[in-house]
This record gives sequence, C-alpha cells and structure tokens, in this order.
Amino acid sequence: MDYSAICNQFVKRYGEDYSLYASPGRVNLIGEHTDYNGGFVLPGAIDKVIVAAIRPNGTDTIRVYSYDMKETEEFALDEKPIQSWAMYIYGVVNELLKAGKEVHGFDCVFGGDIPIGSGLSTSAALESTFVFALNDLYQLGLEKMEMAKIGQAAEHNSVGVRCGIMDQFASVFGEEGHVLRLDCRSLEYESLPFHPGHCRVVLLDTQVKHNLAASEYNIRRSECEEGVATIQKKYPKVQLLRDVTPEMLGEFKKKLKESTFRRCMYVIRENLRVLEAQDALKAGDYQKFGALMFASHEGLSKEYNVSCEESDFLVDVARQCGVLGARMMGGGFGGCTINLLDESLYDEFIQKAISSYKEKFRKAPKIYDVKIGNGSRKIK
Repeated sequence: MDYSAICNQFVKRYGEDYSLYASPGRVNLIGEHTDYNGGFVLPGAIDKVIVAAIRPNGTDTIRVYSYDMKETEEFALDEKPIQSWAMYIYGVVNELLKAGKEVHGFDCVFGGDIPIGSGLSTSAALESTFVFALNDLYQLGLEKMEMAKIGQAAEHNSVGVRCGIMDQFASVFGEEGHVLRLDCRSLEYESLPFHPGHCRVVLLDTQVKHNLAASEYNIRRSECEEGVATIQKKYPKVQLLRDVTPEMLGEFKKKLKESTFRRCMYVIRENLRVLEAQDALKAGDYQKFGALMFASHEGLSKEYNVSCEESDFLVDVARQCGVLGARMMGGGFGGCTINLLDESLYDEFIQKAISSYKEKFRKAPKIYDVKIGNGSRKIK
C-alpha cells in the first residue's frame, strides 16, 4: 500500500511530526468458528493493511479522520463517538484505560487497502493498529498477546461482537511466509512455514456484505454454549466444545435440538481438521491440505449454516476447475472464498469464476491475490 496519501492528509489537517503504524488483515486457511469454542485455527496475516498516522495532541480529546470514509470524528476519552467506525478506536482506548494504562488524546488519519466486508477482518486490523500505536507512543509496556486481548475486548464491549481471539492474534503476530496454528484455549501457538511452491492463495469476494453484529454470529455462539451446558450435566469436566469428541456428542443427539447438534458436530470435526491440516503442512502435502479445505466448507454450509448461495457457488466452480482447496472464510453470510490453486490453473479458474458468477448473479466477484505477510509494526 502507498502510505503517502495518509501522510499528506495528516499534514494537511494536523501538521507535521507524526508516527506511522500498520496492522494487516488476515486469512484463515482452515478452522472457522472454532476460536470462541476454545479450539484450533490456522490463520496468517496478509499484505493488505490498515495504516495510521498519529500524534499525541496534549489534550484528552481524540481527533480522527477516516481517509476511506471521508469522515471526521472528535470525542473525549470517556465519550462514545457517533460514527460506527470510531467505536473500534474508542473501544481500544476504553480497554486500555480500564487496564490502568495512561492514555491521552491524539490526532490521527487512517486508511487502508483491506476490502471492507470481505471477511479479511478489517475491524481487527483497525483495533490492532491503534493498540500497537498507543502502546508505542505512550510506552505502555504491553506484550503482543496483551495487545490482541485488548483488541478482542474492544470488539466485545464496545462494538458488540463476541469474537474469538484469532483475528486480533493473527493481525498482531503475523509473520511473512508463515501461518500460525493457534490453540485458542491455552493461547499456545506454533509458526508453520507456508511455502506452497507453484501454488497461490486467491480470494474471491462474493460482494455479499455481512455485518457480524447484526448477523447470526452471536446466535451460533449461543448454540454452541447451549450444547456444552447439556453435555456438562453428564460430563462436568467439559468446559468447551474443544473437550468433546464426536462419539461423546452422539450420546446427546436426542437431547439436543437438531440444529444445536449440527452446530456442535461441525465445530468438533473442524478442530480435528485443523490438526490434520497442520500435519499436512509439515509434510508439504498441499493436496491433502486442499481436501481438508473443501471438507471445511461442506461443514460450514450444511452443518453450521453460515454460508450463502454465492459462496457455495464459487466453491463449486473451484472444485470443477481442479483447484486444490476452497472454502468460505470469515464469520459467514457473504465475504470471500479462499482458494489454494496451482499457478497453471489461475487464468482458467478466474475466467470461469467471473463469467459463471456474472451469468448467475448479474455481478462479477472481486479478485484479491494475497501473500502471507507480517503483523503489526511501526513504519519507519
């Protein structure tokens, strides 16, 4: 991304002497809706970011300009802003203050090249950018995991989305050429080399926009909790779906609502798929890895019911074209499909995806080529 427009806009509005920070969006190769169930995920940061030019202003007022939205917001440290995008910034500041950290007002211009609503976690990138910047500017002494937790808490308490830790973790911890196998319960993680050789990662944006706070995301989480509560009556040591085996869940098929049973079974199977995918990466078996991606999508669509007609269609096209693996990515109900494919298939696949999607839905999907990149950072 070219940072010059953000920098120039800052100088125009607030003057010279600013610091520049960036945090990336993320892709999740496999392990969807497992994070808030204490399970495993396999995300990587990408080469698309939110960048912020920022400077303390010596007051207790925050002045922010969103370059992409062309909107300005000004609010006191203890005052909720009006613009919805500013709630993410307010949330970060609020969580830092609650943690006893000394934060004051600042001037800022931010923008980015992460497509909004595509499932690449623009919100986590925004949160991570600000927590990383404020930690550096005010010398707060936060470790990376603490920063990820601050971002997650901001989303929970100020935005109203009960997200897991994965998005903020990937944005802060990202490492070029590596994906991160994260245990969302213990927060232990392993960095795995991701060098698929002549393969590439391509995202197809359905252009169906979703809003997690207004979607069924929170309902799915409640259904999982409902399943755990029922299982706990017989197995008190069970704390999360992470602790449940497929056989154990089978004992409760008649006691759970049919939909709740399916939600729980998906999460349990998806956790097992992530561990298989980890082993496939270590063995350099991208064929096996791709098959697990297709299986993940099947579960998301038929068991967890968070896909949509457009995402299902693009995954079917990928399968027909011989793509190694494809699945919907993100919270669901739109956004992108993530595709792992051989370089030689790229042109044919993209052409067919665009033409067939256009014919059926009267619009073309947007295409994003992504590379696995670095996490939150200060830009010199």
